[in-house]
Amino acid sequence: MSTRIALVGGGTGGHFYPLMAIAEAVREKTPDAELYYFGPEKYDADALTALNIRYRYCPAGKVPRYISFLKFVGPVIALWGTFVAIVKLFIVYPDVVMSKGGYTSVPVVLAAAFLRIPIVIHESDAVVGRANKLAKRFARYIAISYAEAAQFFPEGKTALTGIPIRKQLLAPSSPEDIAALGVDGSVPLILVIGGSQGAERINTLVLESLAELLPHYVVVHQTGKQNHASVVTTAETLITDQNLLQHYHPIAFLTPETLGTAYNAAAIVISRAGSTVIFEIALHGKPSIIIPIPEEISHDQRSNAYAYASSGAASVLEEGNLHAGLLTAEIGRIMGDQTLYTDMSTAARGFAPADAAAKIADILANIGAEHGS
Repeated sequence: MSTRIALVGGGTGGHFYPLMAIAEAVREKTPDAELYYFGPEKYDADALTALNIRYRYCPAGKVPRYISFLKFVGPVIALWGTFVAIVKLFIVYPDVVMSKGGYTSVPVVLAAAFLRIPIVIHESDAVVGRANKLAKRFARYIAISYAEAAQFFPEGKTALTGIPIRKQLLAPSSPEDIAALGVDGSVPLILVIGGSQGAERINTLVLESLAELLPHYVVVHQTGKQNHASVVTTAETLITDQNLLQHYHPIAFLTPETLGTAYNAAAIVISRAGSTVIFEIALHGKPSIIIPIPEEISHDQRSNAYAYASSGAASVLEEGNLHAGLLTAEIGRIMGDQTLYTDMSTAARGFAPADAAAKIADILANIGAEHGS
């Protein structure tokens, strides 16, 4: 009988796509494995279909940190989701549950614990999230991304693996792939990533910096779908020189293949401090400027940013006191010092293990074999 693995975790791409990287590795090792994804939505139906992952609906309630209506409704939905998960997990009865954290994982983890199904969890951030703080007491094995996170988990069942990254993002790019971005390689490329939804503050900073940057760099800028039209309009207003404007490439959303090409072509990356994107940058060996979401909005990103920067791979700029002049000066400081640039690139490559997905796939296979025997 083939191994059955339930995947859970979502709410953001930072939870979902590492699960897809793990699924890729599982498919390579055990092609006949039965994979299931549990959650309140498919998140990316095409990714599930491509890896032959079956979807099972399971409601989940998000409990915000601040007082709101969801503060009271969320736990009720989570409780109902746990009952639904018990029934659906019992029907599938997987050999192991792989949880990536996030609020959507809570009902399935609780249901798996009730049914005595082995649980493996992965923590992306330098500081443990609320879902994994709950899940760790039920977990057979815990994978972490940052050494700083080890303090939050039992030593005997915790290992530093890094974050699983999809192979599409790590594949080499041909000159034709790079040319398709509109880049000819004549000047260095700055890649700006504000997350899959974009980031309005980073968009504004980039727009305010274009006059200084475009004579010296090509800028490929993921704006987010909602902000794309306004960014394009503003850029055309600010930059009247059409030759310079050809150096600016605002893109609503970078597909995995296009993002991988942009990483390969980039000289430097400017990004938020989501863990998945930090590890993508590191695996490409690119020096970076990290701008974490302010701590009052996200407790995770600031910890991630400084944990990464402590390796020497990145510079951190706090959003609260950041302006275009400071951003362009920091770009110039890194790009203008070849020794610093090389040291940052080397530190980036040394930060992230390249085999995280394979390691976790092996763990799932071993636990699944034990449970299924």
